This record gives sequence, structure tokens and C-alpha cells, in this order.
Amino acid sequence: MRIEQLGEGTPEIAVVAGIHGDEPCGVRAIERVLAESPAVERPVKFVVANEAALERDVRYVEEDLNRAFPGDPDADTHERRLADALAREVRDCTTLSLHSTQSYADPFALVDTVDAVARSVCPYLPVSVVVETGAESDGRLIEYPHVVEAECGLQGSDEAADNAVELVHGFLEATGALTDAEPVAGEDRGEVEVFSLGHPVPKNAADEYEVFAENFERVSAGEAFAAADGRELVADEPFHPVLMSPYGYENVFGYRGERVGVLDV
Repeated sequence: MRIEQLGEGTPEIAVVAGIHGDEPCGVRAIERVLAESPAVERPVKFVVANEAALERDVRYVEEDLNRAFPGDPDADTHERRLADALAREVRDCTTLSLHSTQSYADPFALVDTVDAVARSVCPYLPVSVVVETGAESDGRLIEYPHVVEAECGLQGSDEAADNAVELVHGFLEATGALTDAEPVAGEDRGEVEVFSLGHPVPKNAADEYEVFAENFERVSAGEAFAAADGRELVADEPFHPVLMSPYGYENVFGYRGERVGVLDV
């Protein structure tokens, strides 16, 4: 785990990248922001988490770090030990955790629940969607208070790295860290829709998968939204797909979601 800091003093703001080693966009963004060395009013901690997985360009070494929290310093696996160390590093910090996905090109935010921190941060990020993960937060960093996750774009793309830089800037503006920066929110950025994350959509063993539905676009009852080896999956009731892709997850296509409203500023 690599830790850098802008500003003097004890940070109450943190940016985390590299939780998954095959998602380099956040690491690239941190390096670019540090190279800019912007003037800050409040100290900021930058954490590159799973360096071992990043070096191997794999999601994880022994187990998924973003399912291993709270972790254990004496655990048998690298990621569970790392989860304990990372949780201690960001304790008491308002934290942005940067990720990427195989399912959606535009950035969006995820929170355990839309609380005061989410309302104070998410409207200032360059996102149009916030997802409440709720029960699906178990074992993830997002389960901790004051943590916002951001999916920056498609995994491995230059666009995701560019989006990650914008997300970091928006986050630092929202938390009052950047000197002389005026946060931009609400109608100036556009409407931010809120979706709640429901049950995962299982993926049966097959050689080839397809997804027909668009993430965050309503699927009607009776509509085919995916297929496994040409056999279509048809919705038994309406839902909004979230993080749905053919090969993003091993055992599920993604999640059923529900649009629950708009984030008020």
C-alpha cells in the first residue's frame, strides 16, 4: 500500500485507488493530481491500495479486497490483511474510492445509503447517477461511514482515467480541500438520479453471454434482457439494470435496480 499526501497536518479527506489490480484508472488519476500539486486548504491523503495485484494486473492476489472488509491483521490472505490496514488508514476520513467497470462508460457514484455525506459530496461529482447499495455493501469499503465509491468508466480505458481525474477534482472541491475552488453542483451539472440496488441476476454456466439491456434504462416485464448460449432471459417484472454486463462478474450478469428519485442539493 502506497500513501501520499498533499498539505500539512492530519488528513480528514482521502482518495483511494487500486482496490482492484485490474482497474488502473484511479492510480493514474492520483498520479496526475499529485503531479499537478494543487494548493490545498485541507490536507488530503492519497492511497494506492493493492500494489501486489496492480503489479500482476489481476483483480486480486488471493481474494477480492472489496469483499474482505473489515479485514484481519492476522488473516491468512494478503487482501484480508490489507483490508484491515486500509480501513485504519481511512478511518475518520471522508473518502472517495475509485473503480472502473466493464458495464458502463459514464461515471457514476455508489453509496451504502444516501446520507448527509452522500448529499454533500455526490452533487459536486461529474455523475448523473447515484446507486444505493444497501445490503449488497457487506465486505466492501463503501460499508464504512463517509465513503463514496465512483465507477470512473470502462476498465482499462483512457477515458476512465480522465473521468477519474475529474472525479477527484470534484471531490476535493466538495470537501473544501482546494484553495479558491468554487464547487459546482445541482442544476449546473444536471439532474442526479438515485437508484437502489436489488438482487443479483444469476448467470448460468455457458460458453457465451450477451446483455441486451442498457444500464439504468427500464426493462419492461416480458422483455428479454440477456442471454446465455443463445437462451434468452426474460424479465418477470420491470426493473432497472445496474452494473450489468456479459463478463464483468463470474456468476452474475449484474443487479436488478429500482429508480427511487433524484438527489436533492
